[in-house]
Amino acid sequence: MSNIVRNAGLSQVSLIFACGTATFSDGYTNNVIGSANTLITRIYGEKAVSQHSYNTTVSSMAFAGTVVGIILFGYLSDKVGRKFGMMTATCIIAIFSALSAVSIGAHHSLGGMLYMLSACRFLLGIGVGAEYPCGAVAAAEQSEQPGIERNAQHRWFVLATNTMTDWGTVAGAFVPLVLYWIFGPHNLHAVWRFSLGLGAIPALAVLVWRLRMEEPERYKEYSMRKCKIPYTLVIKRYWKNLAPICATWFIHNFIVYPFNIFSSTIINTVTGGSTSLSTVFGWNVVINLFYIPGTMGGAFIVDYIGPKRCQILGLLSQAVIGFIMSGLYVQLSHHIAAFAVVYGIFLSLGEIGPGNCSGLSASKTSPTAVRGQFYCIAAAVGKVGAFVGTWAFPAIISDFGSGTVSDTGPFWIGSGLAVLSAAITYFWIKPVTHDGLVLEDRLFREYLEENGYDTSQMGIVGRQVKALP
Repeated sequence: MSNIVRNAGLSQVSLIFACGTATFSDGYTNNVIGSANTLITRIYGEKAVSQHSYNTTVSSMAFAGTVVGIILFGYLSDKVGRKFGMMTATCIIAIFSALSAVSIGAHHSLGGMLYMLSACRFLLGIGVGAEYPCGAVAAAEQSEQPGIERNAQHRWFVLATNTMTDWGTVAGAFVPLVLYWIFGPHNLHAVWRFSLGLGAIPALAVLVWRLRMEEPERYKEYSMRKCKIPYTLVIKRYWKNLAPICATWFIHNFIVYPFNIFSSTIINTVTGGSTSLSTVFGWNVVINLFYIPGTMGGAFIVDYIGPKRCQILGLLSQAVIGFIMSGLYVQLSHHIAAFAVVYGIFLSLGEIGPGNCSGLSASKTSPTAVRGQFYCIAAAVGKVGAFVGTWAFPAIISDFGSGTVSDTGPFWIGSGLAVLSAAITYFWIKPVTHDGLVLEDRLFREYLEENGYDTSQMGIVGRQVKALP
């Protein structure tokens, strides 16, 4: 009997990872393009590339594609199905990763190649964005199925989603380094093209993994695929849950994404300004590895203290480290190893907090019928935070002027925002409990019935929920 239970548990865990593991592609594609851009600039020259506004265009197109994917598939996830969204997302990622690798312009023109690459990044972004409200939401629903230990539900969700994203980020830094070792400095075309093209492999692997999947049981029983969603009632009941999650996700990404500028500072100082690609790529791998202890360590404590407390712990700890870096910046700047370690702790603590817990809160404080759309709004706002922060932080640093204040200003701001986010979490974010999806679906159905909505058509045909006692 114990072997049967153990096998059932392993089978259910594998379903959670089948749903969430494709977020690996999010981390990979977002990070590998940085190395690819470095190589393209080396090959064609910074002046030639900048004439086409390539760096600005490709980042903007990727952001736009991701937001479009999040919003579009948030709706499709609820009205068509989780599996449809997941299968479509992986196909899009595989196809446009491959097409990115073979980008070429008319008559082999540089401008044409860069425009094709930018277009592919937009379409690739749609696939990456689709994984948020489809894969992550399905992973949350699978995490509360029979066979999963009650005190490990949050852990498996985090390991299958945010942890996979962070490992994808590390892979996005490591793969170009390995390919550079293989092809050498005289075949940089092969390095950047293979780096982008290899992004199709994890997507195809997950596609095969998902082929025999069925819709999560919660979706089969509580979806509104066949009936009209009463958005007025939904907004009235859930906006108070959604608004603080959006705010904290926005703040987290506003802080984290712009702080990548300090990784460049660390690499430049440690290497003495070296332009050797193997050195630059190698240190880029080291910097990205800082995320892993935070996300994996946080996954093993979130079930015991709860996502809300875990998020507050991560944010306040991150703020403390940020204030220390601000106050001791002069001393740390003369000991770059110490600065790198403290900076790494700062990044890790962000993963323990909102990195792991934002998606957990978004997916487990909403009912199955609108979970994809609830999640997609929070994730889209988070992506907007990253985009705004990437543009705002350089201007903020510039406004501080030159000298120590300019260097420490971002840490003062980032730490202050972390404290603000912790306060929002404490006062307004709803605690997430184990088996909370079961209770939330039951309460939502009761709420609809109390307001005169006919719930008899909820669920997939033939799988309607039984009338409440």
